[in-house]
Formats: sequence, structure tokens, C-alpha cells
Amino acid sequence: MEFAARMSRLGTETAFEVLARARDLERQGRDIIHLEIGEPDFDTPGNIVDAAVRALREGYTHYNPSAGVDELRVAIAEDQNRRKGLNASPDNVVVTAGGKPIMFYVMLALLEAGDEVIYPNPGFPIYESMINFLNARAIPIGFNEVGGRLSWDVDTALERIGPRTKMIVINSPSNPVGANIGRPDLERVAEAVRGRNILVLSDEIYSRMLYDDDFCSIASLEGMAEKTCVLDGFSKTYAMTGWRLGYGVMPLWLAPQVTRLVTNSTSCTATFVQMAGVEALTGPQQSVTSMVNEFRRRRDLVIPGLNDTSGVTCAVPQGAFYAFPNIARTGLSSREAADLLLYEAGVAVLAGTSFGSNGEGYLRLSYANSYENLERALGRMKEVLEHAALSTTQT
Repeated sequence: MEFAARMSRLGTETAFEVLARARDLERQGRDIIHLEIGEPDFDTPGNIVDAAVRALREGYTHYNPSAGVDELRVAIAEDQNRRKGLNASPDNVVVTAGGKPIMFYVMLALLEAGDEVIYPNPGFPIYESMINFLNARAIPIGFNEVGGRLSWDVDTALERIGPRTKMIVINSPSNPVGANIGRPDLERVAEAVRGRNILVLSDEIYSRMLYDDDFCSIASLEGMAEKTCVLDGFSKTYAMTGWRLGYGVMPLWLAPQVTRLVTNSTSCTATFVQMAGVEALTGPQQSVTSMVNEFRRRRDLVIPGLNDTSGVTCAVPQGAFYAFPNIARTGLSSREAADLLLYEAGVAVLAGTSFGSNGEGYLRLSYANSYENLERALGRMKEVLEHAALSTTQT
């Protein structure tokens, strides 16, 4: 059988490929420090686990409405309104098995072949994968580095808006660079979108993982609730990556179409998992605060450690739990550096090009690992990268 042509346009997540190679090395007896996978290294809080067990025992094991159970959609709307200043109702909410389906369903519902989508590059690789899969045209926008901080190149993004632009994807705080898009820049994007048939897909999965700045959702700005789909979920905030629970908060004209796609694909999201989500949003939030504080402590270890390595510079991330060091002065490509660190240093990281062509010259490190392991990783990386930089200089 020949595969459909669209399958050749479908990308992947390199993190899982690197993880597989790292596991192979561990099976050979190597000590590998994992900084490749982007998930919190904390357990799901006990009250959330207890809620899921209770829901199972109470019979929450059957089909539910494709858009999600009422209890969770109400809790999501109230949480989004309280934290982000939205004015959402439960009818604006569609619950899915993780955040990725929101990307896919919204693009599937709106994009035709040739439509243009502006998106961050380096950025979460599934944006580009879905755009290409649907035969739309990907318009990548890079980042600027000013004053030790990385920021999305909003000027170029606005310049690239044209008659074929159908969607703008923004991610704040962002994976992989940890950049936060502040209200002034979001206002500029909103001003450019108003009056045009453009939807903003705002990936806000890391919205509660900000260290110093305030979070602003573009959906909260004047007139933007009708032109924005907010993507959010439970994976990062509540260490629930394996539970597969995400959602979109979107205009009423879009929600029924996304719900139809849910009906035609997965029918619904597991009911007992949704009840655990209700507890996550309405129960104690101390676990979130504690986790973010620990990530801040680790960030304040990792960034100076990277900047103390010859040939490496690293901007300070404002959110999420990733470092995105520039390793261009080592003389290594991103892929060469990532492979060298895995096989010579026993540190699994990702090449910046795993997140798009604009990531060349960078690596991505997840500091969702213990403080002690991060100290060990920094020592190993310093030795290997400085040796590589010295060898390049000598040749």
C-alpha cells in the first residue's frame, strides 16, 4: 500500500527520539542525565489522584458529551476568567485529550491549502507539522535577543501579515525559549488582526509558569475574544502529562465545529480524568506555587552555569522550564553539540533545530530535573563543550 501524500508532510517531536537513544545507552550501563523531555519531574498532587480514584469508584467510566462534562467546562471558564480576565462561558470551552488536539482541530476546521499561518520558529514542532500536513503555508517568525532576554520578533510577524494570512500562532511563555509576550506587543498583534479574517491560536499552556513578569492573554484584549482560541491544559501546571487533559477556550462560532471533530475522532475525553481536572482547578493550589518556585531556583542555577561555559551564552527565560543556550561559538552545529553531549557527556539535550530551522546554533535544555542532577549535568557539559571549542580554535 502507498501512503497518502500528506503523510510525507507530517513531522514529529525529536524529544522522544532522543529519549529512545538515551534509554538505549542506559541499557548499556551508561549514566545519562535527562534534560530532553519537557515535563515536570513532580508527581501529580495527591488530591487530584484521589479525585480520579473516587470518580472511578463512583462510576464515571462512561461516555460524556464530546465538548466535555459540564462540571469541568464550568471550572475551566471560571478559572480562565479569574486568572486571565476573560469573559468565557462553559459554551466557549471544548475539552480534549491533551492540548495537541486543540491545535489540530482548530487548524483542520479553518485552514485550506495555501492559507498562510504565522507561527514561532523556533517553536513547538507540532505547529509546523500540522500546518504542513494540511497543505497550508508556514510563515516562520524568529526571536530577538536583547539585554540577555529573548523575545518573539513581533515587528517581523506584523510585516508578514498578508491577504492569505488565516491564522497567527503565539506561544507565551514559550517553548523552547521561555519568552513571555508582554501586553504592549499583544496589543500590536490585536490591532493588526482586528478587521481581518484571522484567528489567533494562543498557546498558553505555560501561563502559570512565569517567574518575574505578569501574564497577559491576547483573548482578554478588546474585541479579541471573538478572534482567539486559547489553548491551555493540565499537563505542565499540575504535572499531569500522562493524564492527557487539555482544552480550548474559543468563540461560539468555532466551538461547535471543533466539537464535531472531537465526535468524529475520539468521541470524548475520559470522564474520570475530567473529574480529576475539576479537582485540580478548584482544589488547593499550593503544589503549583511550590513547583514554580523550585523551577525558579533551578533556572537560577542553570543559566549562570551555562554562561560560565566558554563558547556558550544563555538568555534568562521568563517562563516555562527551558534554557535555550547559544552554542554557535563552540564551532559545533546544534545537532553535533547535542550528539556530543549525549554520547560523550551522558547528558541528553535537544538540538535547537528540533524546534525549527531558526534554532540552529542553539540547544534546548529542560531543567525539570533535580537540582543535584542539574549541577552534575552542568559540570559534564562545561568540560565537553569547552574542549570542543578549544579544538575548533586550534584547527
